[in-house]
Amino acid sequence: MERKHIEVVAAVIHRGNEYFATQRGYGDYKGWWEFPGGKIEAGETAEEALCREIREELHTDIAVERLLVTVHYDYPKFHMTMYCYLCHVVHGELELVEASDSCWFTPSDAPRLRWLPSDVEVIEVLRRLS
Repeated sequence: MERKHIEVVAAVIHRGNEYFATQRGYGDYKGWWEFPGGKIEAGETAEEALCREIREELHTDIAVERLLVTVHYDYPKFHMTMYCYLCHVVHGELELVEASDSCWFTPSDAPRLRWLPSDVEVIEVLRRLS
């Protein structure tokens, strides 16, 4: 049986050498940390989807700077392709709508958080950049 494939986007929001993460408030991975984002809808570019998702999830407008990394990960129920973009806040206060918590972290702080398996590769990229 072929596994379902989903494409998602994630915002690696930064301010200086700190990055923003959210803690999942629902589902199988409740309590795990991730970069905010979501699914790409039909007719959207990845960048459009990312801006929409961040407006919906954090009531914040972001500027997308560049693609940081594309992650391919096999979860038990689906295969995921995640396009991770380096971003910064243009307007808004990063208000949590769906997530249960959030934090700013540096790449050296990252190991203290329990990351979603697909987000671990993003942390490695950030550690190499710092």
